Amino acid sequence: MTSHIMPTYNRLPVAFERGEGVWLLDEDNNRYLDAVSGIAVCNLGHAHPAVHKAICAQSEKLLHTSNVYKIAAQEHLADKLIEKSGMDNVFFCNSGAEANEAAIKLARKYGHEKGIENPAIIVMEKSFHGRTLATLSATGNSKIQQGFAPLVEGFVRVPYNNIEAIEQAIDEHKNIVAVLVEPVQGEGGVNIPAADYLNRIRSLCDRHDLLMMLDEIQTGIGRTGKFLAFQHNAILPDVCTLAKALGNGVPIGACLAHGKAAQLFTTGNHGSTFGGNPLACSAGLAVLSTLDEEKLVEQVPQKGQAICSGLTERLQNNKHIVDIRHKGLMIGIELDSPCAELVKSALQKGLLINVTNETTIRLLPPLIIDEQQIKQLVETLSTLINEFTA
Repeated sequence: MTSHIMPTYNRLPVAFERGEGVWLLDEDNNRYLDAVSGIAVCNLGHAHPAVHKAICAQSEKLLHTSNVYKIAAQEHLADKLIEKSGMDNVFFCNSGAEANEAAIKLARKYGHEKGIENPAIIVMEKSFHGRTLATLSATGNSKIQQGFAPLVEGFVRVPYNNIEAIEQAIDEHKNIVAVLVEPVQGEGGVNIPAADYLNRIRSLCDRHDLLMMLDEIQTGIGRTGKFLAFQHNAILPDVCTLAKALGNGVPIGACLAHGKAAQLFTTGNHGSTFGGNPLACSAGLAVLSTLDEEKLVEQVPQKGQAICSGLTERLQNNKHIVDIRHKGLMIGIELDSPCAELVKSALQKGLLINVTNETTIRLLPPLIIDEQQIKQLVETLSTLINEFTA
């Protein structure tokens, strides 16, 4: 049968009809343990009753109004995000790419207000910030940029986890206005920087009067064991972007600002037709309430450690394992050769995984995963890896 969908994804031969917690069920009622959460989206798993209830209740009342009017759920969600993050204000949109677009615009405006005609942002190699033209240009992956030139100017790229490279770029380029970085690189291979990396970037930005902008689209909403990953470092960025898990599957993005960045946007500077609509914000409120009520974020470090300890034990004699690393429930198992075919092998065994940067198996299981499901994940995946590398 001919598909009329543009072939932008190499889709796997399965279609899911429903979900139950960490499980997805296909058309034939086969069950799959979802260890990627829709790429870090469904932190509460699938069909969570609190999210379901919030969406149903809101849909009976009101789905959408324009942002030219006040939206009570939006203001309530903003209050909650500011309370949990320590930031000052928030712009709501529909996706991570849109949130990063807002951050880039904030940096540009900050530069222009300082009298810098062509402001530039320092970004990282192997980073990922989105698929729009500006976020694609900021992304450190030449493969996904191919065919879309001319890219947006105004980005200076340096190696990740290299403070000296950032310092050199600031010295060489007098038009730098911001540093945009992921606390942990997801698409780049689950790359975890030095413990003080963000602190040192914060100090550099303070010294040179730059905006520190954190892309927490994948690391945020509890994924690393704190509500936001920067909270491991006891710092505040000037800008922080969120999306993915904020709506547990309902599209929503957010660009949070603090201090000098919080007053940059004024009326008419930015906007979104659907951003922060009542439905999306009701889902976001349900997510935040559930994280608190079920104390899910507090359980993340122990669950992440359990998965990594189990994999390390079962793969300790496998010479093809380069590294097993994690920050909470953001886990990477790096092999010494490309391993994308493991995704199909895992699917056949009822396990959903992801391979990124060609050689790294990425696990992003729901925060609700329990002890028995962790054991099943570890046993199934370690067996598959050992068979693959034998």
